[in-house]
Amino acid sequence: MSLGDLKGSERRAWIASRLHPIERYDPSLANPRKSDYDLNPGLKVDNPHALRPAAVLVGLVEHDDGMTVLLTRRADTLRSHTGQIAFPGGRCDPGELPWQTALREAQEEVGLDPARVALAGLLHGYQTVTGFHVTPVVGFIDPKATFTPSPEEVADVFETPFDFLMDPANHQRQSREAPTGGRRHFYAMPWNDRYIWGATAGMLRSLYEALHDDAGQALSE
Repeated sequence: MSLGDLKGSERRAWIASRLHPIERYDPSLANPRKSDYDLNPGLKVDNPHALRPAAVLVGLVEHDDGMTVLLTRRADTLRSHTGQIAFPGGRCDPGELPWQTALREAQEEVGLDPARVALAGLLHGYQTVTGFHVTPVVGFIDPKATFTPSPEEVADVFETPFDFLMDPANHQRQSREAPTGGRRHFYAMPWNDRYIWGATAGMLRSLYEALHDDAGQALSE
């Protein structure tokens, strides 16, 4: 059986079964399974123990005519990652669990009411070249939810078709010159005028692998 054969509650249950259960979250998991280094084996993190914890909400919006993924374009006034496509999310506050961070940040950034989100599970942590250990939190968003972007953080909030993002034919491998020299390789998933790349595309690729590859089975074991 494939995801395309399922609808409604059966689709929810199948997706959740491929994710790491929230109730079995282990904060001591220090080594992320996915990272910006996956396509750059020659690069290494200097000190993995110094990674800062963060979380993002991978929000799946359940429309009658198809599921979408909630994404944002970061404000042009931000000091880092200006104008890039990202999931709602950010650093974890002290003592905060990843799903608490993801819901809080989504409310702050796009005005998403946490009551409109049904948490499904977690992907394995994702390590970024900027020094974060990001936990992607997957949740189903009520299609009646409304979004009001915070202008200080978000220039735009939009939805991208889930089927497009989960089609490996759209998972491009691109590269660009790194500031420190050499080339950095990364995933990119251009959609219309939206350039989805880097860590965001890497985490979407991780979701695809969890749902469709044998590697996803390990999340539920």
